[in-house]
Amino acid sequence: MTISTRPNLTFEAYLTYDDGTDNRYQWVDGALIEMPPESAENDEIARALGYQYLVKLAGFFQVRTHNCEIEVPVLRPGLPRNRYPDLVILRLEHRQLTRQRLTIRLEMPEPILVVEVVSPGQANIERDYQDKRAQYQARGIPEYWLIHPEQQIVMVLTLVDDVYQEKSFQGKEQIISRAFPTLNLTVEQVLNPQE
Repeated sequence: MTISTRPNLTFEAYLTYDDGTDNRYQWVDGALIEMPPESAENDEIARALGYQYLVKLAGFFQVRTHNCEIEVPVLRPGLPRNRYPDLVILRLEHRQLTRQRLTIRLEMPEPILVVEVVSPGQANIERDYQDKRAQYQARGIPEYWLIHPEQQIVMVLTLVDDVYQEKSFQGKEQIISRAFPTLNLTVEQVLNPQE
């Protein structure tokens, strides 16, 4: 990741910032941090899962992979104020609310579901399991999935009384989702979408 040459930028100014590229940035304490491209494996898993949601449950607009930005509470210095989950399932009302920019602001309803595919490395694991979990929980996102290809696990975190309750699934176990009870997918199907 590289820091932009635009330090001390307010979040509101960031929302209108355009450097003429397709780069995605995280806003951290007034600085823009350029996000690296997704790995091929993460992209494949997220897009395949998004396709399952599209075919079985949601409308075209509602399923977003890698391009939907969510404003989240900054719970401590050094955390970004925005996240780009690997997969987001939006509410129908987001269509009108995000016409100008595909950013779910704090004052907007939360998305139905966010999914992160965990990249290799301890820093990535800590970010997804701790920092993002805390921010998505504080944001009130009702369901958060952590897909961990290395461990062959899908963890579903469901918001109960403002706290995530977690349940892990593996192998041929069917994933249980409160948000989408009829999804009917196993962990193997999610982790090996080409099979």
